[in-house]
Amino acid sequence: MTAPRQVDPAEDAHREELAFLAAHDDGPRPPGWRLTPRAAVTFVLGSDGPLALPEPVPGLPARLAISPKFVGERALVERAVVTLAGERGLLLVGEPGTAKSMLSELLAAAVSGSSQLVVQGTAGTTEDQLRYGWNYALLLAEGPSPRALVPSPVLTAMRTGAVVRVEEVTRCLPEVQDALVSILSDRRIAVPELSGTDAATVHAAPGFTVIATANLRDRGVSEMSAALKRRFNFEAVGPIGDLAAETALVRRQASSALERVGAPFAVDDVVLEVLVTAFRDLRNGVSEEGWSVERPSTVMSTAEAVSVATSLGLADAYFPGDRDPLSLLPGHLLGVVRKDDPGDSARLLGYWDGAVRRRAEQGARTWRRLWELRDVLDA
Repeated sequence: MTAPRQVDPAEDAHREELAFLAAHDDGPRPPGWRLTPRAAVTFVLGSDGPLALPEPVPGLPARLAISPKFVGERALVERAVVTLAGERGLLLVGEPGTAKSMLSELLAAAVSGSSQLVVQGTAGTTEDQLRYGWNYALLLAEGPSPRALVPSPVLTAMRTGAVVRVEEVTRCLPEVQDALVSILSDRRIAVPELSGTDAATVHAAPGFTVIATANLRDRGVSEMSAALKRRFNFEAVGPIGDLAAETALVRRQASSALERVGAPFAVDDVVLEVLVTAFRDLRNGVSEEGWSVERPSTVMSTAEAVSVATSLGLADAYFPGDRDPLSLLPGHLLGVVRKDDPGDSARLLGYWDGAVRRRAEQGARTWRRLWELRDVLDA
């Protein structure tokens, strides 16, 4: 029996959709791919309506609508898929919280059927995590041998022709990043300890490639070398441009989080739109009406908006009737903007005295109630 999980990987959460798309589209597939490139794009962005199988497949429905999982430009996703089809490295860059990791997970699941070959970049990431290590008990007992070698996720992906993900690549030290240069150029890893055996060199199987992610604000942590940059196609993942699309995504993600604890998401649509609007105003430095807004130093990302919406939903579920969700919003916003700089609380007050007040004066009922909650920010 499988133990309960807080979050399922993409290939498990959307297992039926992946199997359906594999049966639905019998077009040409790049070497090692589970889906066609066209089906991979459909898996990420969703279908316009139900798709129909050309012939019945046991265990699969005859028709199925593919759910949208990533909100972004279709052209961006298509370019990313084409990059992977050409077995070239793909680097997704953008502000924190723009769903780069989610997109890399979805692409890996669509291409390889698994998103679990991952290296998490940190200042403590070592070259072994990109190449290989050793089981030291076996190493001492029998010396260097294929049995004693511990493959990294990258080495495993090379052997199986799969996609490997390297998260936050710019957080790795430069000498660790440099290990990727030869891997992406030569498509092989030498194991000198096994010299003279068939296992002395591991060659990449067809389909192998790398998806890396990097936050624009982390660019100065460990700047990528020019040699490494040349081995990637860069794609910038930006914030969601449409208010309605972002609000729908926040609701969908927050509802999913509450479903895991067995509670309904009962936050009113009006409150949710106010929440997302405030995040967008503070993120963009200008309100929907064109009024100037001083941006806080922290990133007001969609991921943070989902976190706040989830908190509002949990408060309503576990403390019903105590306080309305709107009255909790100022406190949560204050917690978000203080993450990078406590002085940003003054900028949030400035937003309240500017855009929130002006909307209240124009007669918007919800914004008038929000303006009356200004004292929460002075606490």
